[in-house]
Amino acid sequence: MTRWLVTGAGGMLGQDLTALLRGAGAEVAGLDRGQLDITDAAGTAAAIRDVGPDIVVNCAAWTAVDDAEAHEGEALAVNGEGAANLAAACASTGTRLILPSTDYVFSGTGTAPYAEDDPTGPRTAYGRTKLAGEQAVLRLLPEAGYVLRTAWLYGAHGPNFVRTMIRLESVKDTVAVVDDQYGQPTWTTDVARQILLLADSGAEPGIYHATSTGQTTWLGLAKAVFGLLGADPGRVTPTSSAELARPAPRPAYSVLGHAAWSRAGLPPLPGWRDSLERAFADIATSEGRQPAGGPVR
Repeated sequence: MTRWLVTGAGGMLGQDLTALLRGAGAEVAGLDRGQLDITDAAGTAAAIRDVGPDIVVNCAAWTAVDDAEAHEGEALAVNGEGAANLAAACASTGTRLILPSTDYVFSGTGTAPYAEDDPTGPRTAYGRTKLAGEQAVLRLLPEAGYVLRTAWLYGAHGPNFVRTMIRLESVKDTVAVVDDQYGQPTWTTDVARQILLLADSGAEPGIYHATSTGQTTWLGLAKAVFGLLGADPGRVTPTSSAELARPAPRPAYSVLGHAAWSRAGLPPLPGWRDSLERAFADIATSEGRQPAGGPVR
């Protein structure tokens, strides 16, 4: 039986991954931030030795994009140096490592889906720190390191855009949402399933893009959420990124290509609309709401 270690197990992806693995009968050690600080190199190495995993999935990350602009060193300690600590520990024990990463490693100024081997060019502190983690894993584990870039994550656990829209629908007459940022809404359960598929496949190490197929804007996603609640999508109105400026610039284009899955003989993630429909009942319930049913329009 494959033995797994999931760091950051208390986060949105970490919770879905550990639940999926346990449901599949896998042996899983899920460690949250209080149980394992990956910025502690010695402690990280000791945890790998004690658990003795076959596969480590590093869901521990600094994900506060705006805060990273003012605290890049602290974000780098987690996203860059923490990933390097895990990679070094895995290299010493012959353990495979899967590192979820982000679309923010790209500039976000493209007009066609970013390929796995396209040049990176992060424009934010968060993106730079995550890229440092990617580079460490690929350098230290050339034969056993996997980078899974994902984006626009939502799920039943933890704060995310879909849950925010569900809450706002009940308290706002209208909600203004940006319509000039393009991406791929991605269900954390889909990412968890893809991690398990990748681990079981014997696919080559390297970079994979774990985002839903298709694309939309944040406005399009918000309208879809309202529709699934049985609310009028017209209550969601368009605005621009400039009108809702943030400390860290958001990518205008976060669409990722999925060619690496084809090369590995594996399917990409499902389409974003299909996944949102399948995920919605659990997410709405987590906010005390009931979905109205019907397809995403």
